[in-house]
Amino acid sequence: MTKVYPKSVVPLPPLFPSDRPRLVTQSSTILTVWKKSLLFSCDGFTVFDITGNLVFRVDNYANANKAEIVLMDASGHSLHTIRRKRLTLTDSWLIYDGETTVNPRFSVTKHVNFLNSKSLAHVSFTGSGSPKINGNKKNVAYEIEGSYTQRSCVVYDDKRRRVAEIKRKEAVAGVAFGGDVFRLVVQPEIDSSVAMALVVLLDQMFSGSSSSRRFAT
Repeated sequence: MTKVYPKSVVPLPPLFPSDRPRLVTQSSTILTVWKKSLLFSCDGFTVFDITGNLVFRVDNYANANKAEIVLMDASGHSLHTIRRKRLTLTDSWLIYDGETTVNPRFSVTKHVNFLNSKSLAHVSFTGSGSPKINGNKKNVAYEIEGSYTQRSCVVYDDKRRRVAEIKRKEAVAGVAFGGDVFRLVVQPEIDSSVAMALVVLLDQMFSGSSSSRRFAT
């Protein structure tokens, strides 16, 4: 059976000790995302680093609250809680640090302007998490463009720098992986866990599969 994680001679990025582990180096971090939970009774994601080690995971049980998703590290510690906004006219989500659902870090809104088909979603800082420039809060965090269904997306920061990309994974020994296995390339300007949280949200917004839609309410 073809392994879903990549083989590479690139050295493993160091894991910085913190409450929220980060995979950030001076060069890009390459992760392989598998749209599948390792637990039999769950839907979710499994994410590997360049040497095949488990980095992130999402495991949503069949009877769980599908309006709330938790991104975990390899040990099962919560990195981000992703919760859908209720009673809003737009398809919007909030990203919190850890297991808390107080004081969200980001707000993510699906883009619905059909005149600009490249834009998929807007990401904004919220509340106290908004950085200040010249005394004024700056809410713009990221803009996501491309096509999630084609696994071809770019995350731009407020300076229009490419900080993360979703790419199709190359076939290995003639075996194609399909859309359920793809690469996430993360630059040092963004936390890898935040980039993965955005992948989860794109799946909520644009995936047509019944398994991913069971996350949402």
